[in-house]
Amino acid sequence: MKKILKLFVLVICIGLFVNCNNVQAQSAKIDYEKAKKYITESEKQWAEAVASGDSTLVQRILADDFIGVDTKGFQYNKEHEVHNTPEGPKYFKSNRLNSVKIRFYGNMAVAQGDEIWVRYSGHQLTGRFVWTDTWLLRNDKWQIVAAEDLIAPVK
Repeated sequence: MKKILKLFVLVICIGLFVNCNNVQAQSAKIDYEKAKKYITESEKQWAEAVASGDSTLVQRILADDFIGVDTKGFQYNKEHEVHNTPEGPKYFKSNRLNSVKIRFYGNMAVAQGDEIWVRYSGHQLTGRFVWTDTWLLRNDKWQIVAAEDLIAPVK
């Protein structure tokens, strides 16, 4: 039994070592300046898609296994977001990216930012979304795997 346990621990350690080396090797090949520009532009386009209804952008930047949390605390997936994006122009006159900060962790990036929006009607006509998006480089493509949004006062 002890030999099997030692063998199991050895296999796990080797697997972790190989995986860490693969992530480090992949990280060494990443052009972070290019990735930062791509992520920043994609975040800007996603903000604008709220008012333009462009779901093709959403289709491109969200990973198939994406999970988000909306401003009311409900989870949503890529299919839901792609389906609902064309409805945005009914409610939003505009939505624009205000700021974004991006930090890289190997093949992952965390983007945090805020957007200013204007609605056509409702109790609050202007507001600000504040969000955190987690990006993953997978199959040579940066995509969002997780997002969390909230509504905050306009600064």
